[in-house]
Amino acid sequence: MGQYFDNQKLPSKMVKYDAFVLGKKFVFYTDNGVFSKDGLDFGSRLLLESIPLEEVGGKVLDMGCGYGVLGIVLNSITLCEVDMVDVNLRAMHLAEINSKENHCTGVSIFESNCYEKVNSKYSCIITNPPIRAGKNVVYNIVMNARDYLEENGHLFLVIRKEQGAKSLIIDLEKLYTVEVLNKKKGFFILKCTSK
Repeated sequence: MGQYFDNQKLPSKMVKYDAFVLGKKFVFYTDNGVFSKDGLDFGSRLLLESIPLEEVGGKVLDMGCGYGVLGIVLNSITLCEVDMVDVNLRAMHLAEINSKENHCTGVSIFESNCYEKVNSKYSCIITNPPIRAGKNVVYNIVMNARDYLEENGHLFLVIRKEQGAKSLIIDLEKLYTVEVLNKKKGFFILKCTSK
């Protein structure tokens, strides 16, 4: 849990890597104390490659944005407006650097513990939820997303089978219509639409 809520004591060792996603090259800076610091993780890549891009438009929320991969890629590919939020200050600083590095426009990055400081409604919310932060945080993110979705809006997320994907789907189905968009190497890509 430390990496999400108290990582300022870790020594900084910023590194840069290139990623090719959806046919486009991106540059990302990462650092100690952020998720997937060594490069684009499989789950985030699969999530981005599985989302029907024609359904991404208007205003999008990247919840738990980390150093900004999901929001930056979607902003660059679809030209949607993106709000990116996280509690990890180092990750947010990196997201700001990465947003500029990838020439993003229409991106806003701010600190918020889950939806605490979120005041808008969105056509889409996208998340690779911070499993290590615990089940309560993950459930806060995915279950409360519907309060921040526009009518007919979608929550897109990635979850691993070994992290409780099947039980999460059962719980999500109480609030959403859930569609499994993709399954690969134990990762589930879910599209959730409010009932």
